[in-house]
Amino acid sequence: MREFVFFINKGIIAGLIIGSIYALGAVGVTLVFGILRFAHLAHGDMMTTGAFIALVLTALLPGAGALVGLPTAFVLMPIAMALTALLAIVLDRWFYRPLRQANVRPVTIVMASVGVMLMMQGLIRLVFGTGTRPLYVGAKDIYRLPVGDGFIVVTEPQVLLFVFTALCIVALHFFLTRARLGKAMRAVSDNADLARVSGIPTEHVVRATWIIGGALAAAGGTLLALDVTLKPDLSFNILLPIFAAAIVGGIGQPYGAVAGGLVVGFTETLAVFNWAILLRPLKPFLPDWVELPTQLALVPTEYKIVIPFFILVAVLIWRPTGIFRGSVIK
Repeated sequence: MREFVFFINKGIIAGLIIGSIYALGAVGVTLVFGILRFAHLAHGDMMTTGAFIALVLTALLPGAGALVGLPTAFVLMPIAMALTALLAIVLDRWFYRPLRQANVRPVTIVMASVGVMLMMQGLIRLVFGTGTRPLYVGAKDIYRLPVGDGFIVVTEPQVLLFVFTALCIVALHFFLTRARLGKAMRAVSDNADLARVSGIPTEHVVRATWIIGGALAAAGGTLLALDVTLKPDLSFNILLPIFAAAIVGGIGQPYGAVAGGLVVGFTETLAVFNWAILLRPLKPFLPDWVELPTQLALVPTEYKIVIPFFILVAVLIWRPTGIFRGSVIK
């Protein structure tokens, strides 16, 4: 039972944590691609920027969390989400919209997003330095659920991450299927020219896309920094996984992005998990000459970043449309 509880903590819960982060980031990536038809490579840095905005707000209002009994950064996260959404709109207005109006090729806009990415990375390091900062104020609350001889352990930021991700998925579903603007986004994604001649305000749709993508990026970055630590290169290790999640789920499919994020998160976690631990209960039933391995991971931990890249290549080869056959928002 101890080995099984260890697997739940280090395999299931850890995969769900990182998968939820990837899902929040991948939704923004897939929305931008579905509406604007280009890969926004600066999305990871928007997640980092949102987390640093939450850090500044936490420093300005350190007692805000105590009023409701939640982490200060989480309480102030809606403000960080709003400011990051505003930043996304400004970036579109200054960098991407002039290129769209000039009818340049999508690859040109992708290259512009690389420039925006480098600019944001430089500004973050210039303003906040290169050190690591804690975003969670005080000691983290730890919840232990007894199971057999062990405990299933989750922290307060992890519980908040699970709940927030679930609420976002439900809210996004109702927005895309019930709200007028959500239906307009689906129409623009399906055929932008037809939507435009039908009277749909495409600029409003573009603005809504950046608002949703920027807000979820800030939430994902903040919740990740609450669970671990905040550093300027936070986006370096999550950019490839969130793109892999978007492609695995089906590019342009918000629901697919959520599923893809969980798939990539669980695959990445289970690939570095030491499966030899689950074999330990078999030792008394095996002959003495049989030696169980002490390490049995599919991939060494230092090569963990390779897993999303492998998934990305495999999906592009065997199922380019992804799990949900993506191309437009449905």
